[in-house]
Amino acid sequence: MADVTFDNVTKVFDESSVAVDRLDLEIRDREFMVIVGPSGCGKTTALRMLAGLESVSEGEIRIDGQPVTDVPPERRDIAMVFQSYALYPHMTVAQNLGFGLRMRHEKKALVAERVQEAARILGIEELLARKPRQLSGGQRQRVALGRAIVRHPRVFLLDEPLSNLDAELRAQTRVELMKLHERLNGTFVYVTHDQVEAMTMGTRIAVMRSGALQQLATPRDIYSDPANMYVAGFVGSPKISFTAGTADGRVVTAPAFRLVLPAASPVRDVTLGIRPEHFSTAPREDLIEVDFDVDLVEILGADQILYGRVAGTPMTARVDPSLVVASGEKARLFVDPQKILLFDTKTERAIPSR
Repeated sequence: MADVTFDNVTKVFDESSVAVDRLDLEIRDREFMVIVGPSGCGKTTALRMLAGLESVSEGEIRIDGQPVTDVPPERRDIAMVFQSYALYPHMTVAQNLGFGLRMRHEKKALVAERVQEAARILGIEELLARKPRQLSGGQRQRVALGRAIVRHPRVFLLDEPLSNLDAELRAQTRVELMKLHERLNGTFVYVTHDQVEAMTMGTRIAVMRSGALQQLATPRDIYSDPANMYVAGFVGSPKISFTAGTADGRVVTAPAFRLVLPAASPVRDVTLGIRPEHFSTAPREDLIEVDFDVDLVEILGADQILYGRVAGTPMTARVDPSLVVASGEKARLFVDPQKILLFDTKTERAIPSR
């Protein structure tokens, strides 16, 4: 397998459209890297530049330390799985799996061996004689993955491969992809707009916005120590709530909240971030007590989501379902001040708060 480096890579489609802006990204050998962000953030363009399907305007891409910026796609030894499956409808599953190898004029025995190997790994041996129209969406996705596996590439590229699947099948296929990564022990670069996919699958996550890398970290660090308000708001479901505050030395005050920082804040105007799961129904001396004006209640079985306001600021709380509360009522909730995130209101960058 291989490591991948984006060194100050920029992609400009025209003078007013910078799709990727000076991207510096190190993808480790055998890592499952997830590049995540909303539509138009540049994540797919970055993947296509790595595949050689888009030219690089500035900078350099390296695989195993060797520059590939100007190397044709077929010589980069990568395999790409597309969102649309891209299967040939007139071919059987076996023929689809072996098509790339046949185009490289590999021996028939090797093609047959690789096809059987991929089918065994993906559990689609009984489907080899079928054609795509006879397959479910999940089965088609496995075939698309198999077509990449048979090539034994240095790097696997996956461009939103689960977008066409229903919710239950997406969850199932996520698990299968993670097991596949462990089995192949390969380098995976996975692009998605879905933060759940990113958090559950990635060894590390690269969060992008408007062509620029916002943060590169493990899922745990992305969640607990976001680099800025954008990352904090992108990761987490339901979303984090923000409220304006003021810092005076080590003390931060906001409507209904008061924090004592480990060191004096360098800024005065700050924004506090409180995640829904940081609310609790159990009182404790070190917690901040708040009155939560409930507008809407969603009961989800294992927990419930409260939508409402704290001191007039819209907020969302995920609490124990044993709390009985209805729309229009007040709930007495508690927040751990050690878990509240703090940001510079002007720059939106994180400020150490613990």
